[in-house]
Amino acid sequence: MDYEIALKRLQALPIWQGEITATPLGGGRTNLNFTVTDDSGSYVARFGEDLPEHQLLRFNELAASRAAHAAGLSPAVRHVETGLCVVDYIASKTLDEPDIGAEGMLERIIPLVQKCHKEMPKHFRGPALIFWVFHVIRDYAATMADRGSTYSSKLPEFLQICEALEAASGPFDIVFGHNDLMAANFLDDGKRLWLIDWDYAGFNTPLFDLGGLASNNSLTDTQESHMLELYFDGPISADLKQRYAAMKCASLLRECMWSMVSELTSTLDIDYAAYTAENLDRFQRAYDTYKQS
Repeated sequence: MDYEIALKRLQALPIWQGEITATPLGGGRTNLNFTVTDDSGSYVARFGEDLPEHQLLRFNELAASRAAHAAGLSPAVRHVETGLCVVDYIASKTLDEPDIGAEGMLERIIPLVQKCHKEMPKHFRGPALIFWVFHVIRDYAATMADRGSTYSSKLPEFLQICEALEAASGPFDIVFGHNDLMAANFLDDGKRLWLIDWDYAGFNTPLFDLGGLASNNSLTDTQESHMLELYFDGPISADLKQRYAAMKCASLLRECMWSMVSELTSTLDIDYAAYTAENLDRFQRAYDTYKQS
């Protein structure tokens, strides 16, 4: 859907009070987003269809968004129809990578992540998905092979690494994961943090969210250790640290392959090739460190 069609659809919604002002909201990698203001307040409108090649189904995102609001993590959902969701707008700063590692920020973020993991299942209604990174990697590999990806020569190596990381990262505890802890999915309104965008939400090991939080936001080794000690409420064992390191590598490999598949399938105006290169570099550095440990 292009901007003009989306704007016409927004203007036709029956929920507005008075005239609306709609402004494109950047940053979405799987959605077309707008901020919308009417006489009653401000909202965010998110356009997006199912993306089965990414394990992204909108019924699940909606259920997670409603559960997140009930758990006190996210703004309220105000309107839903096929391919469109309208939520309350939060006047806030969207975090970026340096913010995540700033002094005192992990002390604010980790309780939010813990609340997601522990409280979301109490509010989630209906069928729920599991986000199993190793299945996602294998499915991405099949999609890339089927579509003749330029990265197809790398697939045997990726699948071999996937199998080794899956064996190394268990046993697994299961929580309800956000599964996309990019800096831009945290909002700071000056009083508290909010966690948004539940596209990939589902039951998972907590190590995946923690690995993603660290790798997506370039945490240093010291910051990473601090993050783990905050989450687990004290020093962690060598075994847990090794399992975590394996899961972090899996998280990074999945992010690489997400971008590789997006190069083949997405119609959004995003430089996925550059994002692929960035994440391949992150993955290779993390995997080299893991192999040496």
